[in-house]
Formats: sequence, structure tokens, C-alpha cells
Amino acid sequence: MKTITVTELRANIYNLLDEVLATGIPLEIVKGGQKLQIVAVEKLDKLDNLIRRPEIIQGDPDDLVAMQWEVNLDLP
Repeated sequence: MKTITVTELRANIYNLLDEVLATGIPLEIVKGGQKLQIVAVEKLDKLDNLIRRPEIIQGDPDDLVAMQWEVNLDLP
């Protein structure tokens, strides 16, 4: 959680509110030793922030399902 002062909030309120809405991370404001929070009411799905990268898988993605995986569990 990001913590700022009231002065910082006043100087940059629109960008800070956009940041809370975009990330879903609450903003903590300190005023006279007391703390307040700005929190988005609706929870964000973290997966919505992922960037789609269809070029990462080279070949047919269905081949990954049938792939044989060997795991070596001989730990030192």
C-alpha cells in the first residue's frame, strides 16, 4: 500500500485516484498522525492486467496438452 501526505494528495489527486482504480491497491493518506484510506469499491481481477502475448507459444497450443513431462524429484 502506498502512503502519502495530504499535500501530496492535493497536488496529484487525479493521477492517484486513477492509480487506485487501475491497480486496485488502496492509497493511505496520513493527516495529523491519523490515517485514512482510499479504496476501490469493486475488486479488480488481477488477470485483467495481463498483456496478451499470442506469439509466445511456437506451434500448436494443443500439443502442450499431450506433451510428456518428466520430473526429477531427487533433491539434494
